[in-house]
Amino acid sequence: MLIGYARCSSSPGDERDQRDQLRVLGVGGDSIHVDHGLTGTDRPRPELTAALSALSARDTLVVTSLDRLARSVADLSAIATDLQTRDVLLMFDGTVHDPQEPIGATVFAMLSSTFPEFESGLIRLRTMEGNARRKAAGGFAGRKPILDPAQQSKLYDLHNAGHDSAPWSGGLRIGSRHAR
Repeated sequence: MLIGYARCSSSPGDERDQRDQLRVLGVGGDSIHVDHGLTGTDRPRPELTAALSALSARDTLVVTSLDRLARSVADLSAIATDLQTRDVLLMFDGTVHDPQEPIGATVFAMLSSTFPEFESGLIRLRTMEGNARRKAAGGFAGRKPILDPAQQSKLYDLHNAGHDSAPWSGGLRIGSRHAR
């Protein structure tokens, strides 16, 4: 059985286009579940829940594209893992992926694990690049220092003179990263 799902923007043409595409892919009109006017971050999606609940082993969930199925890579991973566990096929971009076949199993494995690792790596990379740009532009990348340069210098001098801490430092121990 083919069960279709569409997540549509608020424009009426978007829903019509996705419904038409799902029908062309073989989904009957009464088997199409549509969430209306939801952005990629809105939760819950009642029609997605209904579509997933309607699926049994060896049924096929049909979506026009993966971005209409999931809000994020982590969301896609959870959905793909659920479908694979329940032995449900997934059709996107006109291609059916069967979790019991080698290529389909690889696609499900990629959707379930590789992409989330890739996305977290991209987030780290974007963060490092953003910090480097701010630093190059004269901005400070990171947490604001607790002590200003004059206080740091005085604390350094006190440390060299053999004092453990300074009363003005707010209980900051020399050699410690945290205030007491």
